[in-house]
Amino acid sequence: MKTFNITGEPITIEQCYEIAESGAKIELSCEAEENINRCRATIEKLMAEGRTIYGVNTGFGKLSNTRIRNDEAESLQKNIVISHACGVGNPLPPNVVRMIMFITVLRFAKGHSGIKPETVKTLIEMLNKGVVPVVPEKGSLGASGDLVPLAHIALVLIGLGEAEYNGDTMSGADAMELAGIKPVVLGYKEGLALLNGTQVMNALGIYALTEAFKLYKTANVSTALMMEAVKGCMPAFDKRIHEIRPHKGQISAAAEVSSLLVGSKNVGKSEHIQNPYSLRCVPQVHGATLDALHYVKGVLETELNSVTDNPLIFPDDDDVLSGGNFHGQPLALALDFLAIALSELANISERRIEQLVNPQLSGLAPFLITNSGLNSGMMIAQYTAASLVSENKIYASPASVDSIPSSANQEDHVSMGSISARKLNTIVENVRNVLAIELMCAAQAIDLSDTADGLSPQTAKVYKAIRQRVPILDKDRTLYPDINEIASMIKHGELML
Repeated sequence: MKTFNITGEPITIEQCYEIAESGAKIELSCEAEENINRCRATIEKLMAEGRTIYGVNTGFGKLSNTRIRNDEAESLQKNIVISHACGVGNPLPPNVVRMIMFITVLRFAKGHSGIKPETVKTLIEMLNKGVVPVVPEKGSLGASGDLVPLAHIALVLIGLGEAEYNGDTMSGADAMELAGIKPVVLGYKEGLALLNGTQVMNALGIYALTEAFKLYKTANVSTALMMEAVKGCMPAFDKRIHEIRPHKGQISAAAEVSSLLVGSKNVGKSEHIQNPYSLRCVPQVHGATLDALHYVKGVLETELNSVTDNPLIFPDDDDVLSGGNFHGQPLALALDFLAIALSELANISERRIEQLVNPQLSGLAPFLITNSGLNSGMMIAQYTAASLVSENKIYASPASVDSIPSSANQEDHVSMGSISARKLNTIVENVRNVLAIELMCAAQAIDLSDTADGLSPQTAKVYKAIRQRVPILDKDRTLYPDINEIASMIKHGELML
């Protein structure tokens, strides 16, 4: 994608992700610019009439009853930006910041925020010329949206703060000057419009969800590879079982694993008539995760196409309404749900790893290494997987059940949705590494069980791809490079079939 024309009409998560990753140029359509102009004209008209409008000629939060003179409007909007930019922690990745900025423009294009067209165009110019604000990851309560991180983006827009430009970190003023962009002077409501909203948790959620679909696919692949290694039983994947408990994800997971094993000469050759739960119940466990992914996708896509600042302007009615669309609860709940669902992919994967490394369960060489005792083989790889699974149990605890009042109790219930999003991305990384360990162990088990010649065409592709990058373990060596290599393959979608 080279150019994307923003019209104010809905877009998909896939489009949003592609734009953020590809560096596509952004354009504002005539329709979107008209939406923005009409809304701005309404604000100007209402101010000329002497209306009192929250955040436009009043203070913010608990200070909403403090009236601000019209000649102080610019100072008011600048002050909210500089006072709210108090984030801490590591910077968010540049691609995430780019997506946050893009979602911000999408919302303004719908024409309910009251921002000037020139300000929106400057934000687009920053995107197109590669000025990426440095945004600390911590500080958002998730209502009034992601105030703190969004303030760090707005800082650069007005020539302050820090930014990355051409790979270097510098002052926001220098980045804007080098890119040939003139910083904006904020007018009525603009600082508030730039800071209110759920763009940060939305963007982090979209990135996590995109990776989550890869992890789901990879988990099915690793299951199929393990089925080959242990010559597992196929009845548990028979579609007749799943048709009489017709959860969509369960049916899909069973069909996907079955498809991967078509043509295998290994499966069904075991003397056991039942697989352990970590194999037998894959359709039910992986399938439930898939159902969760689709639910979360619906929430994130709805939010992507929503207007979430405050107050909101309705030009057709000459009205301004103060509400709570900035509250991140829909996202917080969904992202916590996704954290739980992804954690389960790692939980069951670690149990499959144990099935392979434990000789009492697998019938193979202890810890998948010949001359065990002298060699520890994959023993400690299972430790690492267990450690990651245990860590996920902490991160899967919901942030959305917590709330700490702020702004002198005016903002007395908040979502903590940004925390939900950040810990979810940690879980994504942990699950990727657990699956990498399972794939590493499954490939090793295939070599030890002499089942490589009987692999299905699909699992053979995966096995060969792994062996091209990670050789068989014939004696102890450092394993972390192997885990990292396979994790990289997962991240880049190289093991999805």
